[in-house]
Amino acid sequence: MALPREAIGIPMVRRALGDSLRSLGVTEDCVSDILLAVTEACANAVRHGGPANRYEVEAAIGHGRCDVRIIDNGHGLTRVPEQYPPADTENGRGILIMQAVVDDISFDIAPGRGTTVHLRKHLDWDDDAVFLRRPMLAAV
Repeated sequence: MALPREAIGIPMVRRALGDSLRSLGVTEDCVSDILLAVTEACANAVRHGGPANRYEVEAAIGHGRCDVRIIDNGHGLTRVPEQYPPADTENGRGILIMQAVVDDISFDIAPGRGTTVHLRKHLDWDDDAVFLRRPMLAAV
């Protein structure tokens, strides 16, 4: 998805990805974790992705995991924080929140040309996930 660098696009990403994961039978806890991380990454692209007017979100579901890339054309991160900021600070927790809810997070940072955030999470399935059901072989 290519989206305007405005907060209004974030709910569209959440809806499309969340509906896709739920329709496959991914547990709600797992969907919530992925959507939290994606929301944080999108919010960072909206806030820091200038001067470009757009950012992109690419998602792939397969091999038991969900891979999401959020790509902006901003100035790029200078560093990844190592600890949470003080409690009275309003910002600065997004990357640490993402790290807490996904299995793997990586950054492709090109100063002056943008940042790609790559989120990966192993999927947990509902017991009644449609694709997990296998036809029973009849005994002869």
